[in-house]
Amino acid sequence: MAFGWIDEQAELRRRAGLVRTLRPRSAESPLLDLASNDYLGLARHPEVTEGAERAARTWGGGATGSRLVTGTTELHAELEQALADYCGFEAALVFSSGYAANLAAVTALAPHGSLIVSDAGNHASLIDGCRLARGTTQVVAHSDPEAVGKTLYTHTGEAIVVSDTVFSVDGDAAPLAEYAEVCRERGAGLVVDDAHGLGVLGDGGRGAPHAAGLAGADDVVVTVTLSKSLGSQGGAVLGPARVIQHLVNTARTFIFDTGLAPASAGAALAALRLLRREPERAARARAVARELHTRLTAAGLEAVRPDAAVVSVRAPSPEEAVQWAAECRAAGLAVGCFRPPSVPDSISRLRLTARADLSEAEIERAVRVIGETRP
Repeated sequence: MAFGWIDEQAELRRRAGLVRTLRPRSAESPLLDLASNDYLGLARHPEVTEGAERAARTWGGGATGSRLVTGTTELHAELEQALADYCGFEAALVFSSGYAANLAAVTALAPHGSLIVSDAGNHASLIDGCRLARGTTQVVAHSDPEAVGKTLYTHTGEAIVVSDTVFSVDGDAAPLAEYAEVCRERGAGLVVDDAHGLGVLGDGGRGAPHAAGLAGADDVVVTVTLSKSLGSQGGAVLGPARVIQHLVNTARTFIFDTGLAPASAGAALAALRLLRREPERAARARAVARELHTRLTAAGLEAVRPDAAVVSVRAPSPEEAVQWAAECRAAGLAVGCFRPPSVPDSISRLRLTARADLSEAEIERAVRVIGETRP
């Protein structure tokens, strides 16, 4: 029977407690949301939704084509300039998703004969970029600059180091300054994904590279997503103008993909303007994360100290993690549930989003529910 192996795989997932299901949410969910990546609480902010509506009415429901044909509007160009200016880089290029941006950056900057040094904790999109690139990939220990340096030392040609700035599973930050130092010692480029840093870290949420003093460096390329702190959809690559021009001419996920929908571009631009006006939102997101961590550990739970806005709580097993998340939901709290193979260390977790718009009462309620439903 065609695709018969699919049934065997499904049964193996069921036995391992790793079955995933889609759960459509309603527009007016009664749940307290600590599961999404809406770090600054902007996804439904009136200015952001109005930005999306205005863009759709002006430019239409879709971009109508690839960026090199009809998919680049004046709005896209405005968003790119605003992102580059705010984050401190020379230029930016917007993609239809953060995933597409990561594939573009890694594949376009790792030609045949090059070396890619990849942190073991990297997101799947960076991993897939490494797999698709023509260079050779060497995975090194998580957040280990010494291991990066030793690996670079063995290679005499072109090389890039690839890493998240904030890792999505535990919310720990990469040693960016140290990575940059070893890269410069060996003449390598540094490519980092700031999906979980933009809007949370750095002065006014300008991102982890900005906080590390790397913004605008000619040997640093940064990818971001518009779907987390900016409450929209899409992604972007930021860096030197010559790198961005190289991507325009070589990145397949830019050349052959339809441009970002105008509504998403308009929403992201509105969110960026709001963040510029209200930079305290970034500090609030970090403060909420620290408060969640403090209260959870005081309650006897094993929570990882957050470097940004992700708070991870360890679970005994995949099955217990699923049950724990389900009981939280039944009690009115939505939390993320990370299990193998989505976690590199095979440890299951509840993953909490420390949103800037959470009240003290909501923080207290979340900690209480998680404590009362623990396995």
